[in-house]
Amino acid sequence: MRPLIAGNWKMNGLMLDLGEVEAVVTAVTARPRTADVLICTPLTLIARAAQIAAGRIGIGGQDCHSATAGAFTGDISAEMLKDAGASAVIVGHSERRQHHGETDATVAAKADAAWRAGLLVIICIGETRAQRRDGAALSVCREQLARSMPEGGASSAQAVAYEPLSGRSAVGKRLPRRR
Repeated sequence: MRPLIAGNWKMNGLMLDLGEVEAVVTAVTARPRTADVLICTPLTLIARAAQIAAGRIGIGGQDCHSATAGAFTGDISAEMLKDAGASAVIVGHSERRQHHGETDATVAAKADAAWRAGLLVIICIGETRAQRRDGAALSVCREQLARSMPEGGASSAQAVAYEPLSGRSAVGKRLPRRR
């Protein structure tokens, strides 16, 4: 199993920040690769980031809808991500579970959609601070992972990201702009 190093830009980044993708590509291709590298940009940057990466690193989406198409204003299908140049998608983010009420069943449906579209799916799992304090972290994560996996079990086109809920929200916080 080859390690995966993935960075999620979350709701950060504009076209002027795409130089960071090129910098990562340059750094990664300058030495022998011992891990796969993936950058998950906001939807608005996927196509351009994929052009810059030119297959030298992966570019991924940050979420997808479980449906192929339909009246889901503001959502994106896994097929649309693939069409834009993404090779992967993250599902089950802690903040989506917390702030958007996504369930393990929702995450499983999204993971299934990602497989259907031929994307690597990264399934996020993690406990709350209270669950960790109560000694339930492992059982919570085990159960969450089992229920977040689509029918058909394990696939070579998947990874798991451990992302515990800190109890603090990043909503409304901005990262300092680098120029």
